[in-house]
Parts: sequence; structure tokens; C-alpha cells
Amino acid sequence: MQLVQIVGMPDIPFSEPEYARRLAKTRRAMAAKDIEALFLEDPSNMAWLSGYDGWSFYVHQGVIVTHDRDPIWWGRAQDRNGALRTVWMAAESVTSYAEHFVQTTERHPMQDLGEKLQDLGLARSRIGVELENYYYSAKAHQTLVVSLPQAKLVDATALVNWQRAVKSDEELAFMRKAARISEALVDLARERIEPGLAKNELVAEISAAAIRGVGEHWGDYAAIVPLLASGPDAAAPHLTWTGDTFRTGEATFFELSGCYRRYHAPFCRTVFLGRPTDEMLRAEAALVEGIGAGIEAARAGNRAADVAEALGAALERAGISRSARCGYPIGLSYPPDWGERTISFRAEDQTVLEPGMTFHFMPGLWMDDWGLAITEPILIREDGPAECLCDRPRALYVKP
Repeated sequence: MQLVQIVGMPDIPFSEPEYARRLAKTRRAMAAKDIEALFLEDPSNMAWLSGYDGWSFYVHQGVIVTHDRDPIWWGRAQDRNGALRTVWMAAESVTSYAEHFVQTTERHPMQDLGEKLQDLGLARSRIGVELENYYYSAKAHQTLVVSLPQAKLVDATALVNWQRAVKSDEELAFMRKAARISEALVDLARERIEPGLAKNELVAEISAAAIRGVGEHWGDYAAIVPLLASGPDAAAPHLTWTGDTFRTGEATFFELSGCYRRYHAPFCRTVFLGRPTDEMLRAEAALVEGIGAGIEAARAGNRAADVAEALGAALERAGISRSARCGYPIGLSYPPDWGERTISFRAEDQTVLEPGMTFHFMPGLWMDDWGLAITEPILIREDGPAECLCDRPRALYVKP
């Protein structure tokens, strides 16, 4: 594998050995499932293997991985130049389909992909596709099946996602930069929130700060928009902002993430304007205790379930029932989600934790009429408990 520098192209984000490592891991996983070729439409998996980075995931595009040649980027002709400027592969590994395939019911881009796979000698091959994926539609799969009548299309959902679970030192360097931005965003939210301030005004400031970044760490767009719900609305974890104002007597949780070159470090803190209720203060104490216990359990060799059980024990002692998972892996991602969709911190997940895995330890509490979110992006270390990538007080922030 040789990285090709195209005239005028920005620096490739990672080293040649890093891309070679990723490709080798993917090929081993393919071989274990007897997959001769892999077609990826998830933009996170595309970027992880090829370097491609563009806002073009609203049309069909993908990366073709085989065992005997460099990956091939395939997408809309209009986006070919973007691929040439961001992938590590040579120009002959960048191919495209014509504009008349774009967003029409008369034909489908998968017809073009089927022809290209046949031209690559894959007409009778066992080809893996990401069946459970935001970007690979039912129509896409149906059309590809018809276009490759002699091929065997098999489910390769999350095959590459699992190869991404353990981060390299190069990836961790990006996540640490994202964490510095995340800290700055939480600091800004804590400083600026006040009764009477319109939520959209604060979101505008947070968004500007996220893009400016911190120092030389410029900000990329996050895979999820700022989430901040107040009072009774905070009982729901995924509401966005409105033009309403912040009010005294309400808690607002902020779920935010800095992003550096598509790598994330999601981070949550909750701010109460005024005097918190005794119920919320008791919940805060239990939650902080549970997070500490969960981080202590988040060690190499332990299971994902051990983290959930450590948290759950602390909450149970306080009489708090929580059924949702409390964490998921993070790293490189595109909208609509910054999770990697593999491991979950929950009682039934027996996945053994390994050094280099990174998670959003997210034990938010969503009660009937209020919410409280205190979370940490964490790294599983070689020895000892997990490292918190962000460094801010773990508490309910009270602002009189």
C-alpha cells in the first residue's frame, strides 16, 4: 500500500502504517466470514479505511474492499474530486457513477455498482453488505441483488465497526484534541446560562465555539447537534433547543461534543438555576458514586456488563431504577450518531474490555418530570481504571 500525494491535496490525517493496520484487520475479519468483497456505505467506515471525508452521504456512495487490491472509492461523479483530495488511494482506485442516477425513481446507483463489481471479477463472489445501516436502503439492497444475480450478498453489518473498537495512538491523539474542545463547550454553557437567556442564543455561542476549537485544535462539525433540555423537558434525553428562555428553578442538561477531524469526545454536565430539590441532590450523590464505581470497573479484562452493574448497584441503593444502557463506544463518526454501534454498557453485554477502547459512559437519569446527566468520555487503559478524557468537576452545577 502506498499513499499517493495529489497536487494541492491536504495532508492525509493518518500515517501509511495506520491505514495498513486498519485494512489488515478488516481483511482478517472478512476472511473469518468467508467474504471475498465488502461494500461499505457507512461514511464512518468509509473514512476509517480510505480517509474519505465529505458531506455527500445523502447520496449513495461506498468503499469496496477486496483481498488483493487497494480499496476502491465509489460515489457520485460530482464528488469524485473530493475523493481524490481526501483518500490515500491512487486515482485509479476512485470511481463514480453518472449524474442521471442521482435521486430518481427511474434508475438506481446500485445498477452502476453492480456493473463495476462485475468488471472487478466479483459477479459470482460472496459479497458483504451493511444491511443494518442508516445509509444502505432497502431499495439499494434490492437493486444490487437484481444487478448481481450470481453473487451471494451476505450481512456484514458492523464488521468494520468492530475493527474500530480499539483505538490506535494516532486516533487517541485526535480524541484528546476533541476532549479539549468538549471541556471548553461545557465551560461556556456553565458560564453563559442564566434566567431569561434564549436557548437558541446559547446554542449559537456553543456552536461557534465548537467550530473555532481550542488553540490549534480547530473544530469539526459533530455528528449530533447540541442537546439541552430543561425542567420537565429534561425527562427526555434527545430533545433539541427552542427559542424559549432558561428559567430559575429548572435544571438543564447539556450533551455536547467537541469534534476534531471527525473524532468525538461526548461530554455532559447539568446546570441548575436556583436551588435544587432534595430529590435531585440525592440523585446527584448516587449518580456521582455510581459513575466512580463504573470507572473503577472499566478495566481491561472486565466485561462491559461489569460497568453497568457497578453503576446500577449505587443507584439501586439510592432507590433509583434505571433500565437504559449506560455507555457505548465512540470515536470517528458522521451524522446522525457519534456512537460506533457495537458494545453497550448493560447487564447482558459480555464483551471483554481491551486497552484502547473508548466509550461515552453515559448514565443519564431521565425521571418523570426532570433529568440529570453527568457523563464522561473514557479510555480503557493497560492497567487500572479507565481514564477520563475530559477533566471537569463531576457534579450537578448550581448557579444561584
